[in-house]
Amino acid sequence: MEDLAAAIGVSIPVLRFLLAFLASIPCSWLWRFVPGARLRHLYSAFTGCFLSHHAFGWDANFHFLVPILIGYISMLLFHRHCGSITFIGAFSFLICCHVYYMSGDAWKEGGMDCTGALMVLTLKVISAAINYQDGMLKEEDLRPAQKKNRLILLPSVDEFVGYCFCCGTHLAGPVYEIQDYLDWTADKGLWSSSQKPPSPYGGALRAFLQALLCMGFHTYLAPRFPVSRIFEPQYTEWGFWKRWGYQWLVGFSVRWKYYFIWSISETAVIISGLGFGGWSESEPSKPKWNRAMNVDILGVELAESSAVLPLVWNIHVSTWLRVYVYERVSRKGRKGGFFELLATQIVSAVWHGLYAGYILFFINSALMIAGSRVIYRWQQAIPEGSWFLKKIFWAISLFYAAFELNYACIGFIVLDLRQTLQSFSSLYYAGSLIPVGLIIFGTVVRPPRSVRSKAKKT
Repeated sequence: MEDLAAAIGVSIPVLRFLLAFLASIPCSWLWRFVPGARLRHLYSAFTGCFLSHHAFGWDANFHFLVPILIGYISMLLFHRHCGSITFIGAFSFLICCHVYYMSGDAWKEGGMDCTGALMVLTLKVISAAINYQDGMLKEEDLRPAQKKNRLILLPSVDEFVGYCFCCGTHLAGPVYEIQDYLDWTADKGLWSSSQKPPSPYGGALRAFLQALLCMGFHTYLAPRFPVSRIFEPQYTEWGFWKRWGYQWLVGFSVRWKYYFIWSISETAVIISGLGFGGWSESEPSKPKWNRAMNVDILGVELAESSAVLPLVWNIHVSTWLRVYVYERVSRKGRKGGFFELLATQIVSAVWHGLYAGYILFFINSALMIAGSRVIYRWQQAIPEGSWFLKKIFWAISLFYAAFELNYACIGFIVLDLRQTLQSFSSLYYAGSLIPVGLIIFGTVVRPPRSVRSKAKKT
């Protein structure tokens, strides 16, 4: 194993994780041949435990047992408040693990621990408990997402553990709803034999080839654009746009690593069949694998607005944050504003880890999304015949999204407070000041009422 790790240029802990991660693909494929829901739950639980043991060591599954017990015991004994109890308990344990392991520093030095998988598991057990708590509410009091995902009956132990450890998603996601898992294992709903689910092999092959391409890009680009150069003396001698251009290249090269990880997960989820999301409306109709897709690469790199980034990056976690945080801190019947957005981004930052770089990244994310909403409202104010002016605003929105993302992402990469502030200051904090200015402008100066009504409808 040492020779193989040296050959591909990674540490032994990272190699162990990669081998277990790749093994999730054949494990997910074999799931298709397991007969009956009960055996499938047991298979999911066993393979997930087996893979995490080989990826992180013998003690990893003991860590995973804590949020699982918090979630299931609260569902069993405290039905009315199980969602709140699990949210507080599971998140508190995750925070303790973040503090103890400080995984961000370990990852940068070639280490690997179980907190990444624990992050995914935390969201799973919280969503399951909240959905079971929602099962007690009247249907007219529920939002559409709550109606779709709520649980009326308590899942059995094997159902819950199988959901938590499902091998294709346990190590790196994506997060999905327990009701979808139960339907999938029981061949119900979209996965009913009467619905004739499509063959997954074409979609899985596409995702796997995408993963290889992403790893190739990352392997080629990362050594050529190291983040460490931002903190070298000669970097300060560069002009403003050259510094921002280099930060863009750093963020661009690092993102391909995440694209690779999510593409492998997508492969595993598709080949198991869980990734099937129905049929397209085109003629002829084609299978959709959106339950497995966790990133839209072109959507990220060519985002026309910062507001769409959560819809195309880490898609399932963004969906979880919207459903279980943003919508629930917003007043029912009203769209959340900046403070609801900020609260959601802070929860996301804490979920990632207690590093200043994460916190500053997600605070800037809230600012840049709020700023993009101002740009969007004024885009709607342009008369229909003003083609050239519409193109100008489209270009402004496109550049704003790219500038803000690649300004803030350095904090996500370096994590350290001093280095994050140093990278921000090298661009004169423009990525923070511009959205703040837009928010103030959007508060003081508003489009005409008729335009605001039109923007609200769209």
